[in-house]
Amino acid sequence: MSNYDSTITVGVPPDRLFDYLADVENLPAYMPRLKTASRRDGERVTVTAHIDPPDGPEQDVTSEAWIRVLEQGRILVWGTPGPSDYHGQLHVAPGGAEGTSRLSVELHTEHVEGAQVDDGLRETLRGIKSAVERTDG
Repeated sequence: MSNYDSTITVGVPPDRLFDYLADVENLPAYMPRLKTASRRDGERVTVTAHIDPPDGPEQDVTSEAWIRVLEQGRILVWGTPGPSDYHGQLHVAPGGAEGTSRLSVELHTEHVEGAQVDDGLRETLRGIKSAVERTDG
């Protein structure tokens, strides 16, 4: 299993950032390639992503995932069923300056893609920062 992590500072208070992230309807605003996300019963979430695999046609793929929102500690835990054992956590903490947050992501997967996964994590964190700072008002 491979483990990846990354952190970014976001220009909104921690409660605001956590509330934004806990709403699964916001996922397409900051997840690259994700087109839709909707909560089903309990922790289940249905997502549709646009993919362009190197060995197949460009297409939209719908799949199931789960997201657990842990208010205490401001943590979101997620995963997808399947052979890759793809799961992770987002942690929201106060930032170094008033009105800012520190957002950390941890990802655990069977895929060993190194730089590609690290780039994807940084892209997602930048997407979250941009999306939530745009909506803060």
